[in-house]
Amino acid sequence: MSSTPHDPFYSSPFGPFYRRHTPYMVQPEYRIYEMNKRLQSRTEDSDNLWWDAFATEFFEDDATLTLSFCLEDGPKRYTIGRTLIPRYFSTVFEGGVTDLYYILKHSKESYHNSSITVDCDQCAMVTQHGKPMFTKVCTEGRLILEFTFDDLMRIKTWHFTIRQYRELVPRSILAMHAQDPQVLDQLSKNITRMGLTNFTLNYLRLCVILEPMQELMSRHKTYNLSPRDCLKTCLFQKWQRMVAPPAEPTRQPTTKRRKRKNSTSSTSNSSAGNTANSSSSKKKTPAPNLSLSSQVPGLGAIPNCSLNPGRDGDLCHSTAVTPSGQFKEKH
Repeated sequence: MSSTPHDPFYSSPFGPFYRRHTPYMVQPEYRIYEMNKRLQSRTEDSDNLWWDAFATEFFEDDATLTLSFCLEDGPKRYTIGRTLIPRYFSTVFEGGVTDLYYILKHSKESYHNSSITVDCDQCAMVTQHGKPMFTKVCTEGRLILEFTFDDLMRIKTWHFTIRQYRELVPRSILAMHAQDPQVLDQLSKNITRMGLTNFTLNYLRLCVILEPMQELMSRHKTYNLSPRDCLKTCLFQKWQRMVAPPAEPTRQPTTKRRKRKNSTSSTSNSSAGNTANSSSSKKKTPAPNLSLSSQVPGLGAIPNCSLNPGRDGDLCHSTAVTPSGQFKEKH
């Protein structure tokens, strides 16, 4: 029976990255199985483009990968973004690993509106080392995955908490070097730290510096600015976001309804109203001008400033009060 493109085990003759993604109506664990198969198809000639295509197939554009474990100097927690995930998987193989796959046992799934969460308390990351010696490392811990609930079903968050690890050496190798104490002493030493190689640990430490610099790198690549100018613009934009007031909600302008003008009757009424207003305005007497000199006794001169210049071109002239109570202007 020949396999068809609808068969989940169908492999395209043009390679794994040329087939069209089909909707995944299966368990999310099947995506981990597919990821294991993709890792097994890796070759020594796999370059950065291969690893970027691998991350694009299984991780969302805004995905994050978190590793938590405890070393001799205390607990560690590293979180890297989508741009650094391909390099993380490639460092695993650069440290002497020839095979990598994940085993999920008794995982629990929970479905949400736009995501699927897989919680596996008995997850094992198995790595096969070819150097410095042939060793199988089983790293056990808890793996929490969040998949997007769509046709691609890619990973949005990856959180692996390492509890313990075991390094297994075949008995045949021990029997071969039973008479060599130096080799036996070397075989008794661990080649990983909590199941991670030194290449991977050094890269995770480097990611602590690289992760905040992703914005600078993208700005340098986009605008071709110098590193100093990229830092200045990033800091200035962050400062603007900090001091900027919160945006007020936009208010919809109230629409005024225009009143229809009546016929000649309204015109006559308005003309009558205008004549009444003009007559009433004529009857109104102006308010008396109260000066400070009349309110405060002993005040001799009160500056009276106006926009019209005086005789000498000054804008201000003063008014003096004579003993008889008459006002006399002083320029």
